[in-house]
Amino acid sequence: MATLAQALELVQLLESELIRRRPEIDRNNAYYRGDQPLKFASEDFAKFHGDRYREFADNWVPVVGDSPVERLTVTGFQASGAERADKDLWEVWQVNGLDGDSQLGFLGAVNSARSFVLVWGDPDDEATPVVTFEDATQCIVAYDPGSRVRRRAGLKRWQDGSRDLATLYLPGEVWKFERPQMRQDKSTQMASVDDAMRLWLPPGEEDRRRAWTPREVGDEPNPQPNPMNVVPLVELPNKPMLIDDPISDVTGVVAMQDAINLIWAQLFTASDYASFPQRVVLGAERPMIPKLNEAGEIIGKQPVDLAKFAVDRVAWITGKDAKIAEWQAANLSAYTGIIEVAVGHIAAQTRTPAHYLIGKMANLSGDALIAAETGLVKRVDEKKLWFGQALREVARLIFLARGEDAKAKAMRAGSVLWKDSESRSYAQLADALQKLKDIGFPFEWLALKYGLTPTEVANVVQMREREMEMDPVGAATRMLAQRPGPGEGGADPGEDAPLPVAS
Repeated sequence: MATLAQALELVQLLESELIRRRPEIDRNNAYYRGDQPLKFASEDFAKFHGDRYREFADNWVPVVGDSPVERLTVTGFQASGAERADKDLWEVWQVNGLDGDSQLGFLGAVNSARSFVLVWGDPDDEATPVVTFEDATQCIVAYDPGSRVRRRAGLKRWQDGSRDLATLYLPGEVWKFERPQMRQDKSTQMASVDDAMRLWLPPGEEDRRRAWTPREVGDEPNPQPNPMNVVPLVELPNKPMLIDDPISDVTGVVAMQDAINLIWAQLFTASDYASFPQRVVLGAERPMIPKLNEAGEIIGKQPVDLAKFAVDRVAWITGKDAKIAEWQAANLSAYTGIIEVAVGHIAAQTRTPAHYLIGKMANLSGDALIAAETGLVKRVDEKKLWFGQALREVARLIFLARGEDAKAKAMRAGSVLWKDSESRSYAQLADALQKLKDIGFPFEWLALKYGLTPTEVANVVQMREREMEMDPVGAATRMLAQRPGPGEGGADPGEDAPLPVAS
């Protein structure tokens, strides 16, 4: 068991690493939302036009981030040696609202390189542990040296009103700490809401030094025992590396996104100044008009306001050598061509189908469309591999929190069930499933392949059985069709084999 000093030191070290990761996460989240400063512009262009395009972004980051997430749908969990998915585990998943929150967690991992899942028992409902997806800006996990699986410690740090809160998870115990707020992550209004709704600290508590101190929550001991004997915080890495941090899908898009925004800004500027043929007067002095005093007397001359010529479309030109010259309008298609190339690079680098980005669809056949999405499907399958490994550990933690050690052990070698990564029409899918049925695949497997959850499959099987009971003739016909033929262990063709009789 760790001492208070050891726990505080560990919190500070883990928090410093959390702070180191924060800038890249904040940048990726800002780019996903479309908050993208103008980059790669010359000093003169930025000086005169930077503010003009401050809030503009031709934002491709959400397309890159959302395209794999929309195909990541968990349908169930199956323990090693089990014939069907675990019904109780799926109920915990749904009660915690993870049908939707899992999508937020996957998107967080895609954008921020990682997200987390926290599992803890619910004293009010021991059969349904609390499971939450957590953001990469608030959580961090420390592993055993040389391992990417065995967790030594986990930290969650967040804000509540004007205070920072932290919980340190160790295999044997859980520590809770607090301190006055060091940085405001929420809006001032939402921080005030938190302050108004939380229980106020005792008088003088706000004057404590700005350092982590033990946080007391009701009658809970601090530290409190960890009944699971394992760190209950699990990391979902997006693209893990052997010895380095996982990689966000957004990080590689940022530079090209900046280039696209700059080209658009230059295109808009060219459209404003040079998209029409321009005429210029050469060899003439600037037109002058008399300058009058209050009495109407001429007291001098003053230049004509040139902006008036642009409005009136009339210019008075003097001088024997004066002439008018013209230059052609700028070719704006050169800019759009560069933008299309840049978007094509994003598609190739991120394995995002071109028709997701360019928005042009030809008369593609179903096979051609599947081929066009092969890169995305493989990208999704990679994420299923790594996310699935983490979610399998989450399922094990749920069983540990429920006190079902045998199921927890079986889940270590279990599997996560996902919806199909490929996008097919109903006709294609039905044709494929019919062919699989013809070569002997069982109905329940086909129903899962169709995309039903294990719970839905069980319901469909019951409906199917009821229909067969209501139609005994059809049931007898199907049984007859399934009888082995000659030479397959069945009755001799010459014999009168009895038909099944419905009771």
